[in-house]
Amino acid sequence: MERRVVGMISTRSVLFAVAVAAAVLPPPPPVSGAAAATDDDVASSLPGCTSRCGNISIPHPFGVEPGCFLPGLNVTCRNSTSGVPELFLGDGTVQALEISIPNSTVRINATFAYFPGSYGTYDPSLGPNITNGGTWSGALGEPYTLGSWSNKLFVRGCNVQVVVVGDRGRILSSCASLCNWDDDDHGWFTPVTPDCSGVGCCQANIMEERSSYEFKVLRMNGMPGPTSDAVVWIADSEVISSYPTFAGYVPLGRLPAVLDWRINHTTCHGNASSAACHSSHSLCRNSTGGRPAHLCECAQGYEGNPYITNGCKDINECDDLETYPCYGVCSNTEGGHQCQCLPGFEGNASVPFGCKDIDECAHPDRHSCYGLCINMPGTFHCRCKDGTYGDPFTKGGCSSPTVWKIGLGVGGGATFLLLALGAPFITRKIKLHKAKRKKERFFKQNHGLLLQQLVSRKSDIGGRMIITLRDLEKATNKFDPSHKIGGGGHGVVYKGLLDLQVVAIKKSKIIVQREIDDFINEVAILSQINHRNIVKLLGCCLETEVPLLVYEFISNGTLDHHLHLEGTISLSWDDRLRIALEISKALAYLHSAASTPILHRDIKSSNILLDDNLTAKVSDFGASKYIQIDQTGVTTAVQGTIGYLDPMYYYTSRLTDKSDVFSFGVLLIELLTKKKPFVYRSDDGEGLVSHFASLLTQCTLVDIIDPQIIEEEGEAVDEVASLAVKCTKLNGEDRPTMREVEMTLENLRGTKKQIHHNMTSRKKYEKDHYMSSRELTLDTSRQYTMEEEILLSARYPR
Repeated sequence: MERRVVGMISTRSVLFAVAVAAAVLPPPPPVSGAAAATDDDVASSLPGCTSRCGNISIPHPFGVEPGCFLPGLNVTCRNSTSGVPELFLGDGTVQALEISIPNSTVRINATFAYFPGSYGTYDPSLGPNITNGGTWSGALGEPYTLGSWSNKLFVRGCNVQVVVVGDRGRILSSCASLCNWDDDDHGWFTPVTPDCSGVGCCQANIMEERSSYEFKVLRMNGMPGPTSDAVVWIADSEVISSYPTFAGYVPLGRLPAVLDWRINHTTCHGNASSAACHSSHSLCRNSTGGRPAHLCECAQGYEGNPYITNGCKDINECDDLETYPCYGVCSNTEGGHQCQCLPGFEGNASVPFGCKDIDECAHPDRHSCYGLCINMPGTFHCRCKDGTYGDPFTKGGCSSPTVWKIGLGVGGGATFLLLALGAPFITRKIKLHKAKRKKERFFKQNHGLLLQQLVSRKSDIGGRMIITLRDLEKATNKFDPSHKIGGGGHGVVYKGLLDLQVVAIKKSKIIVQREIDDFINEVAILSQINHRNIVKLLGCCLETEVPLLVYEFISNGTLDHHLHLEGTISLSWDDRLRIALEISKALAYLHSAASTPILHRDIKSSNILLDDNLTAKVSDFGASKYIQIDQTGVTTAVQGTIGYLDPMYYYTSRLTDKSDVFSFGVLLIELLTKKKPFVYRSDDGEGLVSHFASLLTQCTLVDIIDPQIIEEEGEAVDEVASLAVKCTKLNGEDRPTMREVEMTLENLRGTKKQIHHNMTSRKKYEKDHYMSSRELTLDTSRQYTMEEEILLSARYPR
């Protein structure tokens, strides 16, 4: 029968009861008299308040004098018997060794409890003697709690188990210490283990912070030999871990412990502020658990004391390159820093050799040179070709010597005349005229009239659609290469900060007028769309030769990136099914809910963006097309991506809403199989769509389904596979509408989950009835033969 001894700590006093004077770890080195306060100490406390006791700093909200501390955080400084100043919490019961503002902790000189065993002999110098049936009354009160995970339960003894219990009987920590008994010598012969893992001594983390707790010591009488004395500490985890000598022999005495403190009885305001947070760069954070309480902390990029005015100081990251590495040009900013490559280089300046030389001659769109371009480390040299002279940076600027001299003479005479007649006035007028003509030319070239019509119809759109080039250059540091985040079929995308909002700016790769038409087409389409699963267009800029689009920034990459990760777990089946539903909602909205039906024409995984919550956003409308509600199809030049393109649209050039349905069906197959449609080939040479339909007909779909889905025992896989085959039928009239697809997926997502089946077994897929062979029409097999021809035919326009 086990015997139980309970030691309880109440909440009425200030902290722990101090037991003994002998300390295993001595307090900080004594100094003679009160140490002089440093500038940092004074800056961290209120004016006129004691800022130091001995060698311990007293930062606000702690204080000695009235008015120098917040409620419950008063401290006492007094001399010890040896004349050394010592700091105590509250009324002077518990000695404080260190006060930390950033960690919101106080290190104290704690104590231990002694529980005599069957053969124990009590020595009064050892500390509190907790005998069987007795109690140990100590204290731990607001605003202090025992730090969770920063303290450990530490026990020395034999055949005992110690449990630390908090309020409402919650177990905060427990460990057991066992020993072997030598019956011949009648003594213990098992030494203390080096790591105190349970033989001779044991240790365990304190898992929750509490302002009260109790010890429960269980005598394990079922073990050989009697129960020895037990000594119990609650002490700083780092101290115990850093002193392996505890393992060989655990002496008695005090060990430092860690207490958490907080500002009681109040919580943060709605704007993350508090009356206690005085610094202009401080934030308020609510304390979890227990009564309402909060703490103040400096904002990111700042450090110091948030409880005093101007206490949070900017961190100069450029002075600490060990923590904030920069192998380029480091510029400290308010609350942060910038690390950029040197001019003429691009890449990641935060890693060694991350900045690479820019080959300016390979990027004439960035660095125009109409002469002879010579790349150099960090720069480039541009000159006219041999035998010509002039300005190599201007188109037609290099000419033969004769033409160059004639031009120089005429230009020099005109310049002299203008200077003589009033150069300042004429020059200003010429510049204004040229700028106006240039803007008018670009405006017409970029179909600005279309945007004007949009503004006249919807002034609320027009007011926010026009964005100046100056604002975009400021947002991207003049389109610095470090801001480049990728590119689509219609342009390069940059990341920028516009009006405190992170945006994506698409710079179109325009070569011919048809691409300008596509670009303006994307503006006209996206400006009228407002749907949570379609990327939002914020505005555009038509002041340059290359028009610019400004979108909301979607931070988490594309569906293609997340789905086709190599060597790691891809998207879960539940996420894939939800993403498919969200894409179907967007397409159904474009086909039937928009004011004018819109066909996307390029649905594929790389055109689906995912935000931080993995919410799908349909993007890249450069290939999209308006259709009239009463039209069944539009004859147009074929555009799309190989593997996703509707075969009937490819052969007939007749574009219908069922073309998007086909592309969506291919995307469903990609989600089911994790195979890329434009590269997949079966052993028989079949494409992904035709091979998938064949396996479904043969009830052997397990051969191609993503193994991850099988391991997850994904729900409704058979229904989604059947839906994908219906969407990819050869005859467009046999395919469902996107609204029907949306309703089907909505029902599959909303249906209550059935009992899980063993999806890892081939037998399941052989027995489940995805779709009988009679349900698949003869068109199915023909459509995949046609797809084969498409994949091997001439390249697609895009």
